[in-house]
Amino acid sequence: MYNIKAKLLLIVLLGTTLFASAQDLSLFKKEWLFQSGDTLPYRILLPKNFDATKKYPLIMFLHGRGESGTDNEKQLTHGAKLFLADSNRNNFPAIVVFPQCPVNSYWSNVQMVAQGSKTATRSFYFTKDGEATQAMKMVIALMGNIYTRFKIQENQVYVMGLSMGGMGTFELVRRLPNTFAAAVPICGGANTSTAGSLTKTNWWVFHGGKDDIVLPEYSEDMVKAMKKYRVPVKFTLYPNANHNSWDPTFAEPDLLKWLFKQKRKQEPIRSENYGGN
Repeated sequence: MYNIKAKLLLIVLLGTTLFASAQDLSLFKKEWLFQSGDTLPYRILLPKNFDATKKYPLIMFLHGRGESGTDNEKQLTHGAKLFLADSNRNNFPAIVVFPQCPVNSYWSNVQMVAQGSKTATRSFYFTKDGEATQAMKMVIALMGNIYTRFKIQENQVYVMGLSMGGMGTFELVRRLPNTFAAAVPICGGANTSTAGSLTKTNWWVFHGGKDDIVLPEYSEDMVKAMKKYRVPVKFTLYPNANHNSWDPTFAEPDLLKWLFKQKRKQEPIRSENYGGN
């Protein structure tokens, strides 16, 4: 009887330890980028047993509107645990970066219109071009800084994002068309006329069929436009999911496996402008 209790206790302790290690958000180190009077908080996760002489894939993750701020914490609310899971850290070693957008900016250059009241459901009007938002400029500058400080496997640079970050994912790839091997926008959207500039990246787009915050048609229309330009894209629509379609997305067993399989056929052209313009 004693042995059984001891074994049960050991199992509980081991499970608690493994769970705690997998959920330890402090493994994402707090850092801040300062440039031209602006500040971008971000969290960075290095691979296990990080070796500064080795090249690693890079993942940029853009959070949603609700995680905006300056605390350098809220941006880890959704998605961070996916990269902290021991199995994923072991099987997919990478440098993972979560920047945080200030509340007075936005990742993408998009107009939002609410009718009747400021809290009403919003319609999104995605601009075709124009100057990047300050938050987007800082993300691009951050990428340049990461390239300077670390050895990056340049044919394995990825971007993921949800909601506002899903919109930012489309825009970041558009602004840096020679950089990303793969992109995963979740419940986002973009101007369909920009689809032709996304051809050099592999895409997996996700959305919830019952999303009443960012309507699924924004992703559906974008995917249709991408297919017209022969952009390599796959689309997953969760029929019963609302705006939190990131939950089933992160539960996709093949998500990271698919992501890390995507490699650029040639090294990115290093003339990309990482100065934030």
